[in-house]
Amino acid sequence: MIRVLVVDDSALVRRLVTTAIGLDPEIEVVGIAENGREAVDRVEELQPDAVTLDIEMPILDGLGALEAIRRRHPRLPVIMFSTLTEKGATKTLEALSLGASDFVTKPSNTTSMEASMASVREQVIPKIKALTGVRRMAALSNRPPRAERAAAAAAAPPAGPPPPSTERAEVLLIGCSTGGPDALSRVLESLPATLTVPVLVVQHMPALFTTMFAERLDKVSPLSVREAADGDVLRAGEVLIAPGGLHLKVAESAGMVRTVLDDGPLENFCKPAVDTLFRSAEAVYGGRVAALILTGMGADGLEGCRLLGGRGARIMVQDEASSVVWGMPGAVAGAGLAHDVLPLDDIAGKLVGLFG
Repeated sequence: MIRVLVVDDSALVRRLVTTAIGLDPEIEVVGIAENGREAVDRVEELQPDAVTLDIEMPILDGLGALEAIRRRHPRLPVIMFSTLTEKGATKTLEALSLGASDFVTKPSNTTSMEASMASVREQVIPKIKALTGVRRMAALSNRPPRAERAAAAAAAPPAGPPPPSTERAEVLLIGCSTGGPDALSRVLESLPATLTVPVLVVQHMPALFTTMFAERLDKVSPLSVREAADGDVLRAGEVLIAPGGLHLKVAESAGMVRTVLDDGPLENFCKPAVDTLFRSAEAVYGGRVAALILTGMGADGLEGCRLLGGRGARIMVQDEASSVVWGMPGAVAGAGLAHDVLPLDDIAGKLVGLFG
């Protein structure tokens, strides 16, 4: 069982979250707290496997509680509950910079209790399981029989990726999700303003949050960073962030490559989706692409990397040790598509060497 502490000053929200995640047979709510100070004490008392933490609370707010928890428990998964407001987005991004593992948005006051519970289940349960490593533990506990394992071990390993094209990459594509805001910030702040290619980023994040996220990145990176708009011309040294709730694509028009924003259906349960961007880039650039997959849940970006890699693009992923969740990068590496599997702190240097 995954032992979870639920922290919120609202009795209604505590009951909603406790009921919603407690319905999962692998998760047990072991305690609740009504404010940040109580949350810090309950973490020490209960030693939970994960914490859901509200941001706005009396006595000690979620940011203060997070800082205190991180001093004693730097690896404990902490999922922030945020409102879909400018203030909520600002505080959530600050929480991520302080070490929060991920965040979810609170259901709006206009939704029914049933819809609110469904929203909590869909958002929170996969994050709890991914952040606590349940999938890896489940894989170990349900291993195939010894004979099957021996046969699999004796089989030839999957072929590595084809060598990257000798053509110079003309664009850098980055995909990330859980843990991505901090990882992306650390990469971009180490790249030079003289970077010779444009950069396109898909970070799984809701609308409004991506706008403020781009503004925060622009303050820490030597590069110019902003949220993408429809029809933007791609320029060297500029980073465009996919807007929350819209897919980001590229298309060539009148000899220039421009962005295209698309309100199409979800892909890989996401919008924006990494695969959508990568697929459109392959149609424009062929293999003249460098693609980077940072920490994140799921496998978004896998098929895009497969397509780009087949055309000679260079594929890079963050390594497992430095990832918050090795889902997206692990899927690419596990499929034998990655030319480079790198610690987070080595990625910027690799990119500088690649682009000059």
